[in-house]
Amino acid sequence: MWTPTKNQKFGVAIHNFHHDSVPQTLRLDVGETVQVLEECAGWYRGFSTRNRNLKGIFPAQFIHLKPFKIDNEGLYETVTPVEDPVVQEAASVLREWGQIWKNLYVQLGTPYGEQELWDSVRKAMMDVADWRKQLITGTLTSDQITQLKLKITQKIDWGNRKLGLDLVPRVEGEMVDPDAVSVVALHRVHALSSEASQSHSQGLGTLAKRKEKRKVLSHHLFFCMRDFSYHLGEDAEVYFSLYDSQKQKFISERFLVKLSKEGFSNYVEKIHSNCTIFTDLGSGDLVSDLYIVAHVVRVGRMLFSESVKKNSSHNYRRPYGVAVFRLAQTVLQGGDGEVELTGKLFTSDEKDFWQLHEFIIKKQTNKCNILSNNVSYGLVVSVKMVHGELEQATKENPLLLKNVCVTKKLGFSDVIMPGDVRNDLYVTLNNGEFERGGKSVGKNIEVLVLALDADGHPLQCIYSGMGHEGTTEHSSMIMYHNNSPRWMERLKVAIPIDQFAGAHLRLEYSHCSTREKNEKKFFGFSFIRLMDDEGGTTLRDGSHELCVYKCDERSRLADPMEYLTMPYLSKAAADCVYSLPFQRSPKEIIVVDTLLCSTKLTQNVDLLSLLRWRSAPEGIGETLSRLTRVDGAETVKFLQDVLDALFAMFSTDDGNSTQYSGHVFQALVFIFSLLEDSKFEHFKPVMDAYITGHFAAALVYKGLISCVKHLSDLCPQTEKQEPIMRCFRSLEYIFKFIIQSRLLFARATGGQNEDSFRVDVDSLFESFARMLNMNLENIEASQMTLLEHLQGTCDQLSRVLTPGEVANHINTLFNATPVESSRVITRAKLHAMKNAVNSTIFDDDEGRELLLQTICTHLRQHLDNRQELALCADVLQDIIILTHKHTKRFPSSKLPATLHQDIEEIMLNLFNVLVQVILTLERSAPSSGSLVASLMGILQLMREPHYTKLWDAHMISGIHHLRHLLHSTIVLLADLVRAAVFPSDWFVMRMVTNYTILAAMQEIAQPLIATFLKQGRFDNQLWSSYLNLAVGFLTQPCLQLEQFSQQKRHKVLERYNDMRVLMGFQILSMWRELDDHRLHFIPGMVGPFLEVTLVPEPELRKATLPIFFDMMQAEQQAKGSFKQVETELIDKLDILVSENKGDDEYRQLFNTMEHLSAVLLEKVRSDDPVWRESGTAFINSVTRLLERLLDYRNVMQGDENCDKRMSCTVNLLNFYKNEINRQEMYIRYIYKLHDLHVPAGNFTEAAFTLQLHANQLSWTQRMLHADHLYPAQTETQRKELIYMKIINYFDKGKCWEQGIPLLEELANQYRTCLFDYQKLSEVLRRQASFYEKILSGKRYDHEYFRVGFYGLGLPLFVRNKVFIYRGLEYEQIGAFTQRIQTEFPQAKMLSHNTPPDDTIRSSDGQYIQICAVKALPEINPLFEGVEVDERILKYYSNNHVRQFVYDRPTHRGPADKDNEFKNLWIERTTYTTEFELPGILKWFEVVDQRMEQLCPPQYACETVDRHNKQLRQIIIHYRANPQDNIQLFTMRLQGTIDAAVNGGIAKYQDAFFGPDYLVVYPENADHVNRLKVLLSDQTMILEGALDLHGRIAPSANQPLHKRLVEVFEGLRSKVRKMCSTPQSQRSTSSLQSTPPPPPTHRRADSDPATEFRRTGSIINSPLPPLPSDKGAISLSSSSTSGHSSQRSSQSSSLYAHFHSASHDDDLYAKPQEWDGNLGVQRDSRPRSAFISDSRGSSPKSLSKSLNNDYMIVPPPKPSDEGHRWRYSRPPSPRPARSSITQDSANSSWCDSQGSDESLPPLPPRVGERPARSISLGGEEEAPPPVLPKRMGKKCPSTAMFGCEQLLGDGVDGLGYSGGGLSNGFPASTPGTPPLVSPRNHRTPPPPPIPPKAISTPLTPLSPPTGFSPNTSAEDLTPTTPTNINLRNLDELQHNLLENYSVPPRLQPPPPPSP
Repeated sequence: MWTPTKNQKFGVAIHNFHHDSVPQTLRLDVGETVQVLEECAGWYRGFSTRNRNLKGIFPAQFIHLKPFKIDNEGLYETVTPVEDPVVQEAASVLREWGQIWKNLYVQLGTPYGEQELWDSVRKAMMDVADWRKQLITGTLTSDQITQLKLKITQKIDWGNRKLGLDLVPRVEGEMVDPDAVSVVALHRVHALSSEASQSHSQGLGTLAKRKEKRKVLSHHLFFCMRDFSYHLGEDAEVYFSLYDSQKQKFISERFLVKLSKEGFSNYVEKIHSNCTIFTDLGSGDLVSDLYIVAHVVRVGRMLFSESVKKNSSHNYRRPYGVAVFRLAQTVLQGGDGEVELTGKLFTSDEKDFWQLHEFIIKKQTNKCNILSNNVSYGLVVSVKMVHGELEQATKENPLLLKNVCVTKKLGFSDVIMPGDVRNDLYVTLNNGEFERGGKSVGKNIEVLVLALDADGHPLQCIYSGMGHEGTTEHSSMIMYHNNSPRWMERLKVAIPIDQFAGAHLRLEYSHCSTREKNEKKFFGFSFIRLMDDEGGTTLRDGSHELCVYKCDERSRLADPMEYLTMPYLSKAAADCVYSLPFQRSPKEIIVVDTLLCSTKLTQNVDLLSLLRWRSAPEGIGETLSRLTRVDGAETVKFLQDVLDALFAMFSTDDGNSTQYSGHVFQALVFIFSLLEDSKFEHFKPVMDAYITGHFAAALVYKGLISCVKHLSDLCPQTEKQEPIMRCFRSLEYIFKFIIQSRLLFARATGGQNEDSFRVDVDSLFESFARMLNMNLENIEASQMTLLEHLQGTCDQLSRVLTPGEVANHINTLFNATPVESSRVITRAKLHAMKNAVNSTIFDDDEGRELLLQTICTHLRQHLDNRQELALCADVLQDIIILTHKHTKRFPSSKLPATLHQDIEEIMLNLFNVLVQVILTLERSAPSSGSLVASLMGILQLMREPHYTKLWDAHMISGIHHLRHLLHSTIVLLADLVRAAVFPSDWFVMRMVTNYTILAAMQEIAQPLIATFLKQGRFDNQLWSSYLNLAVGFLTQPCLQLEQFSQQKRHKVLERYNDMRVLMGFQILSMWRELDDHRLHFIPGMVGPFLEVTLVPEPELRKATLPIFFDMMQAEQQAKGSFKQVETELIDKLDILVSENKGDDEYRQLFNTMEHLSAVLLEKVRSDDPVWRESGTAFINSVTRLLERLLDYRNVMQGDENCDKRMSCTVNLLNFYKNEINRQEMYIRYIYKLHDLHVPAGNFTEAAFTLQLHANQLSWTQRMLHADHLYPAQTETQRKELIYMKIINYFDKGKCWEQGIPLLEELANQYRTCLFDYQKLSEVLRRQASFYEKILSGKRYDHEYFRVGFYGLGLPLFVRNKVFIYRGLEYEQIGAFTQRIQTEFPQAKMLSHNTPPDDTIRSSDGQYIQICAVKALPEINPLFEGVEVDERILKYYSNNHVRQFVYDRPTHRGPADKDNEFKNLWIERTTYTTEFELPGILKWFEVVDQRMEQLCPPQYACETVDRHNKQLRQIIIHYRANPQDNIQLFTMRLQGTIDAAVNGGIAKYQDAFFGPDYLVVYPENADHVNRLKVLLSDQTMILEGALDLHGRIAPSANQPLHKRLVEVFEGLRSKVRKMCSTPQSQRSTSSLQSTPPPPPTHRRADSDPATEFRRTGSIINSPLPPLPSDKGAISLSSSSTSGHSSQRSSQSSSLYAHFHSASHDDDLYAKPQEWDGNLGVQRDSRPRSAFISDSRGSSPKSLSKSLNNDYMIVPPPKPSDEGHRWRYSRPPSPRPARSSITQDSANSSWCDSQGSDESLPPLPPRVGERPARSISLGGEEEAPPPVLPKRMGKKCPSTAMFGCEQLLGDGVDGLGYSGGGLSNGFPASTPGTPPLVSPRNHRTPPPPPIPPKAISTPLTPLSPPTGFSPNTSAEDLTPTTPTNINLRNLDELQHNLLENYSVPPRLQPPPPPSP
């Protein structure tokens, strides 16, 4: 049984749990945190904190339980682990960052990817995770934990800012609890955290007085010598010191590293012997140009030699080299950690050794050289900068700095600490001048420095370098043979303070020989005293020129008194050279520099005289006056002694003043002011310790008060304000002494003179008030100083006075300061107020009450005057923060009366003025945020009684005051909600502000209802403002929880609930209160309330939607309809959803909403017909609109959604036009669609789109208003402007045919209405250019694609729909598929083209099916009866189409692997789109589709026919352009002849021409016969093509051409043989009514052309009689002339093969046999018109082709409009010849229809053939008659091998005949007979002679599908059709002309001349 858990509430998954097979399980991953609700038998039930809505069970053993705490225990309890807040925050942040980081990874391959951000976030996550792990381990010290937490929070803040996440407010590194602090304090914390985050440092926010970050004044440089690669051969000393190149001086002591002759690595004296820390560097030093200078000194022989192996008995110090290391700024700032530096040693002349480092720094290479070294690196050191006090730095870096020797700075540091004790004297051996002493070379002078006490005993206090113990003496370097040596060696002499008075330094000079056996020769000495015996001051800093006394025996110096009485400075010894115990060498001197750094000794005489004032009281005045000139460092060193002396001089023992009291007060003020200097601010504790522990002057308080009052009174009377200002700046310490003195006095006297003290204080503050009240410019600085330092005085007074008394004194000064004071005084006063608020006085109830009244009054005045708003806000914020703190101590219902009164004081004084100020303030103002936070703080403090008090207070002044307050407050809150003052990442601040506004709005509603809803007092503006505020609050982005992460959403709900729901119910409550006043808010509140319903919160929607019915009902009752509500609702829906609001659930909710639907149904059932009709229509209309709007919203963003946006835009514009007739909305979406097309380059579609707008306009002079697209103009002007845009777009889209009608319309307007001939000429020129572009412009036929979208995962507007797309220019199916895939990246492409089943259609996925389709153009009636250029027709074959065809191959029956044609069926689908393409979109939905099946031979016919047309087009092209590259022509011929169409004709023969095929499939006989005809046609086409190819092919291609001719001969034979069908295989549909004559044969080896020539001409052969049956077609035959003969009545076998036998079948086959089998493919070209023949035949019955060929056609149906005929006219590469029409008096052929009358005989042809032509019937015989011609669908009849348009008007007078070509004749010679070219230069044999009974009819029709090319003679008997249906004649005509128009063999003779 499941039981609720009590102690097991929170845990972490320690193993993956993925058992989906077990029901009700919860899927868990390692590390996932869970909250446990129940337990049962080793299982827990609960949820993951990632998704709290999904609950399930999981094993208890997979969970590690953790300590927890419960908030809001109960149903909505929140369980959180008891962990360190930083650890918990780090885990939460890592979860949040992890998801974002994954999203960044996904985007890396896209244009939006950010590799750098991804890397930085990854590194930050790894750092935070690692640091969190360290915190959890618990092995760190407290200091380390503090530092680590600081690093974690810094990194979190950095990452949040980098990722654009919310700012985390922090106080001292910890997250702030918004419930624990006021909104004002939260604002400050946010501001401080934001600053800290921006500067990559931790924000240490504070809720009280902000602690400024203490400036680091001390810096230290850690130094370590890592390696020394030079080999000196002797011991060495390396001195390191810091050098300032800008000041050109050393700034530190020297650090010494001693090296043995074995080298650095072998010398280990002690740990850290090579490390030190240079201390006390100031901030100024860090910005200077610092170097580390290393001086290397060799210790050994005078002259070193490698050859001398014996150790030297003397250790002389000799200069060796110098190295310099520059300290870069990065090193000095400490940003790079420990840095390693490498340097080389340089050397120079010994006399320049002292300045060698300057040569190196200045790069004076001519004065120094690099020392050679076998190792490349030389001298290696490392440095690291540490900051802060040395003690603290040592604690922070214990391993680095512990036990490291300290190398101090020369002089004091920037900060002198009170406990510092230092007594160092630095002596520098500068230079000397010595006599040569009779020698020819200079001496090798060594100086020995000794420190001796008064008795001559040596002191061990000399340090040549730090890092080693002090010595009693130091030997200088020796400059070889130099009598003027310059050493610049600096020594530190640290003599104990008790021995300093009598100590002195002695310098002994010796000459050192280069010889080892010689001893040093002592020749003189110098000395220097360290302290003046008389004055008690130490030796002054600077250079000292010392006397050199001669002495050759050291024993004479044993008693220092022998020489200490002598002068030691050369100046003092000038006059006593010969009266001294030792003789002074006048020409010899030595210069030393001294520098004293001591906290116990002074060099200042004035300071000594002050300390010894009692010994010389007469000089006190002068001593006090000189005190101000004493260096501050000297003064603070002796602070206690100086103060004791000053207070002793200030007053007498009985407390009376002395004559020096004023001077002493000035001296005291001077000392107090020293402590304000940052250098000495650390001495303030020393001063405080002196006051509390050593100060004993109990009687000085009266004198001090008197002195301060005196200066205050003197202030207006003197121009010297500096002493007064210095006094005011020192008031804090002055009053510390006053109060301490008073306490000492009270302690001593038992509290006497208390009233006297109060009087003195009152008098003093009255004096201050008088001074502050004066408006004098010269005392402003003093007034400002007094106000700035007032608080220190009051804090001290509060020690002896009550807070109320002190508050009264402060109020006195505030009130004395005029409000109209200058800005500096106002600022100073406000600062004083801020200090008073933050003082202890404000914590007292009495003091707070008094101060609050005064401060609030002044703040109101300054806010009213808009003075110092930022400071006013700062003061007010402090007040609110402290008041909030006090309120937190008590429950809300038990606030003390004093706090209630305080809040009322703040509210009544400042609320109204604060509202007015914020309303007039710009949001960008610096004080804006603070003022808004202050207002929110006041609202947060206010309770219901406070609001009531506020309303009542304003109501007393009149109702208009209350209205003004309410209106101003509502307007301000609305402005704050609409335009957020706080940054977007201040999420916590914004949520607290919203929560405060929500509570305030609930209170504001009370006076609205109580006061402004009564009859006569209803205020529409006030209520509208309130409702708009409520809507704005509810819809603001920061409250839309759906956009937050789950963790963030949970935190908001846990702390604040969903404030939108609360506000929604508040709106509903207020709406219900309105009752009869609701009509005032129609339609104004429709939009705002609609915004509320768009919030995706179901509860909120259900609560808000009934408002719309109330509006509809109110308007219905008032006006009889709710048209305003409906109109406004639709308008606002469009705007809001377009702004990306609303969701899919909203559409469903609106359709099925419970409240509104129920009400609507109730109304529908009522008797009100308006509700029954309009209400239902309204709901339906809104639902449909929402569907389209939400689809549009979903695709508003992203370039990949451009096509989707177009579709949705079209859906919307159609809705607005067709369903609700909103023209302005319709036009708006027209231009939205236009704006989508133009950037995409869809110019044609953009033109069609704009045409929608143009269609809405007329050519009138009605004025149209201006909008964002067009100015105010007439309707004609706007339509003209739009037309010009459309024309330009059609031009860019190469759709010139569409632009011409618009140009014509414009031209008509300019010509007939506007009479603007200038524009008319421009339009006509533009129109002409369009015509030219149609003929000469290059444009590509766009491909069309069928795209099917399947699956419920797709958007609604494409879901389970099929579209036809118009591809981009040059876009093939691969590129198109890729484009669609990009647009729908989640979709899966279906690889097959079979229709998908219901499983795919109903699945949740996305599936797309794409295939290419062919356009099926409509017949264009404009081209009927007109001969049209192919370039004109080509456009219409691919444009303005609605029908498209797709063929899908299928196999029926068993598949034949060797021949797939046998059962290859074609499933042909015809698609019909909703609109023509192109149109306003590049795609339209398929609204109808039909499917039909094509049998294998039928498809084979189409394949061959299509191939034939392609061949004809190529022939036409190369005939017109013989100069073009012939490669394409050659490849096409080679592929056709060699491959023989998809594997060869043998495949067709095997599949369809076998003996059994027609037996099995007799229904396919027509198609088989047609296939034979098409194959025969192909041989004729190929024969003509080969002839053309042979004439234009270059010589290089001739061998290939010959090969093609040879192969073609075999191919033609095969076709002839294949098409010679036996009688048993003849189609039963082609049986004749009379028995055929016997067949005629020719020799098998004879050439067809030769055979034909032998037979003679058949031009005069009689035509067979036409059938005369009723209802049949009447055909006339022409009579023959006298040239008739037996031979002429016979047909050649060639004709029989191609044509003769087909004519009868063609002409007399039954129409129903032709119908349905022939019209399987319709040409896409327009039909050309019929023309009459030369004998006056009617166009209704006879059509003449372009080359005067005749075709017999049936008459039209009576219903045919205009009795016009349509048929397919093949394209023409050039203008065709005009027809020759005879006089209309000639008898019409159609008149003889139905009779036996025959056509008149054809006249013989005249004219001679060219010499090269060969007659087919003998030279003396007339040419043969014209044979029937097959008409092609896409190529002109002249291409059918007998026309001049194929080969020209006789190329070299030669025509091509044998393959179907006859010499065409031009129009100028219409009677020229055709000539035939020899094939292969052979004379063709004549054709065999047919039987006499058979004559060749003159028919242009091609044979029917049952035709066999070599049909026997018995099949040629005419047959009369008996069942022709006249209703099918039109279709019969179309089918005949479409498929069976056979080219003629010969041209007919020209008609006789009239």
